Formats: sequence, structure tokens, C-alpha cells
Amino acid sequence: MGVEFPLRLAHSSCCQGGKPAGSAAWTCFLLGERALVRVRGPDSAPFLLGLLTNELPLPGPAAGEASTSARSGYAHFLNVQGRTLYDVILYGLPEGSHEQPTFLLECDSSVLDALQRHLVLHKIRRRVTVEPCPELRVWAVLPCAPEEAGRAVLLQEKAECTTILTRDPRTARMGWRLLSQDEGSALVPGGCLGDLQDYHRHRYQQGVPEGVHDLPPGVALPLESNLAFMNGISFTKGCYIGQELTARTHHMGVIRKRLFPVQLSGPLPVGSIAPGTSVLTKSGQAAGKYRAGLGDVGLALLRSEKIKGPLHIRTSESGLVALTASVPDWWPTPTK
Repeated sequence: MGVEFPLRLAHSSCCQGGKPAGSAAWTCFLLGERALVRVRGPDSAPFLLGLLTNELPLPGPAAGEASTSARSGYAHFLNVQGRTLYDVILYGLPEGSHEQPTFLLECDSSVLDALQRHLVLHKIRRRVTVEPCPELRVWAVLPCAPEEAGRAVLLQEKAECTTILTRDPRTARMGWRLLSQDEGSALVPGGCLGDLQDYHRHRYQQGVPEGVHDLPPGVALPLESNLAFMNGISFTKGCYIGQELTARTHHMGVIRKRLFPVQLSGPLPVGSIAPGTSVLTKSGQAAGKYRAGLGDVGLALLRSEKIKGPLHIRTSESGLVALTASVPDWWPTPTK
């Protein structure tokens, strides 16, 4: 089943590979900073269920879709204090494509080894195999513009041995995820190669954290990181590591700080703004901390009641950089 997305990709004219941007409907970004871990075996689902914030099995195909559709979901691994260790996108391969239940876990490539060790540590006597999956590369697929995507052949979810194409489970604003051995733009009708920086700019503008820079292991809290908004947590599932603090925070119903997308203006420092730099109100009160970004866009962990007033960051060069926080339009209405 095809889908159109109500967004326009920033800098969509920057398609690479020789295809004119005007003839392209989809932009394909090779995500070299993402890697895959394969978990397979008869106990793979209950094994992961005890470690992840989200439910398993993952949501199956929508009504009327082919049974070969991949299933995908978003989740975090937490430590015992309830803080995020690893953010992952899970891909559940359809039954029949493998002899045993198989999941692929997409993670930040810098924590690939650490995630594998974490899984092996908790495997105990579970009948599962944990191994890297270097043969597949991770791609993000975003529409260049809604009117162009509408004229193109709409994408179809698929799950094969060498190709998985599925909607990004976090939000429709993030388009599709493609796992393949081949060139992404060759597999997507009307696809062209995009600049990776454009992907990250788009992601920051949408307020979507990804990887260890946006979600520092052992530091980030899942609900402050908007895990619930991105369909990444179940509050009705059984026990998992880190559940107690997360469930208590949810049932209290008060999350005072969140990761917000921010726009920077004014003279920017020569280097990037350091993670953890204080964000201040006009009167100099602390509003939160800058988390990560690219150029003039990024994410900051801010107190929700402070985001409407003028904010700024004081740089190491003793200058002031104005900061404007926004609430993404895809967030639930009560948060706006």
C-alpha cells in the first residue's frame, strides 16, 4: 500500500548521481553511521521482549497488504536506572523467509560491539544467536516533495533475503527505511541519491533524535526523549530492564523537560556548540541544555514552560547565539 507524506525535504534539489532533481520523487540517503545486528532463534522474541521498551511481536501488515511485508518498530534498550543505552529500529522478518524467527536491530554503528555484548550478556540459556549483519546497508528514503511523490510509483513494503523496505516506525515525517546490499536509488522508483547532511538537517527539524550524540548512553531518559511520541514504548507490556522508573514517570503524568528541535541564529561559533552547553532565558535563568545539531539546527533538552520566550546560548568566544525552540506538528495535540 503506497503512502504520500505531507512534507517537503529541505534542500531536495541536492540530488547526487546525475539524475536531475526535478525528475526525482524520492531521495535516498546511505546511512553509514547505522549498523545492523541479527538476532535469530526460537527464543528471539521473548528474549528481546525482556530487554526492549516496546512490544513484541511487532505490528504486522495492515489489512489487505501482502503477508511478505516487513514488520518494523522503534524501541530503546535501557539500563537498570531507566536511562537509554541504545536506540534501535527493529525489523521482524516474515515467517517463512527464515527457518527460525529472525529480527534485525538497526543501531548507531559506534555502539555495534557494545550492543552485541549487551545482548550476549543477557542471553543466558535462551536459544538465540546474536551476530552482526554487515551484508546489508541502511538507507533512509524521503519524498523530495509531496506533489512529486504523488506522481511517482508509490512505494510498496517488501521483505526479501537481500531487500527490506518498510515505513519508518517513528513518524511518517521520516519516510521509509531500506535495508539492501544494492544501491538504494536503483531500488526506489524515481529515486536519487541525497546528501547525508540534508537527512540530518531534516531529522533535526522534525525533532527526531538518532544515535549516541542525540541520545547519550546512560544519560538520556526515554520519555524526555519523546519515545512515546515515536511509538517506541508500551506501557502495558510485561517487565523489561529499566521499566520501573519509566512506568512511574509515565503514571505521574508530568514530564517537565523534553528534547525540542531548535533553530540557531546570529553569529555561530567556528566549531560546533558543545553538547551540554546551557540554554538560558533572557533574564539568564537556566532553561535547559543543548544536546546536538548540525549548523543552525539541532536538539535541546528544555523545560517545556520556557520554550516560548527568548532563549540564547553563550559561546566560548563570549558571544550570544539566539535559540528558538519549536513544537513539531506531528506531536500529539496536548503537547502543543
